[in-house]
Amino acid sequence: QVQLVESGGGLVQPGGSLRISCAASGSIFSISAMGWYRQGPGKQRELVARINSGPGRNYDMYADSVKGRFTISRDNAKNTVYLQMNSLKPEDTAVYYCNVAGVDYSGNSFGSWGQGIQVTVSS
Repeated sequence: QVQLVESGGGLVQPGGSLRISCAASGSIFSISAMGWYRQGPGKQRELVARINSGPGRNYDMYADSVKGRFTISRDNAKNTVYLQMNSLKPEDTAVYYCNVAGVDYSGNSFGSWGQGIQVTVSS
């Protein structure tokens, strides 16, 4: 009953920037974590960045390959997570998937995945 809508993917030149978004909607009581994963051609899905939230447990995680270039942020009022990607490299080319975990209004834990958006870095 929780839906994720991703936007902002596309083609960008090496060294360029791109911002992708993921908005969660539905029967959401609370969100414990929001993050981005990616899967390149012929590769396994991997963590890119993630925000863990809650009393006394707010911290961000980044893959070493994107640290210093990517920034994850969250708009709590809109249940939206963003990934600002700067200094993009060809190896950043992948399908990016949003992931949201939390509790719905029925008291059930949930984990939802977005459909995935293509990010292509090429000249």
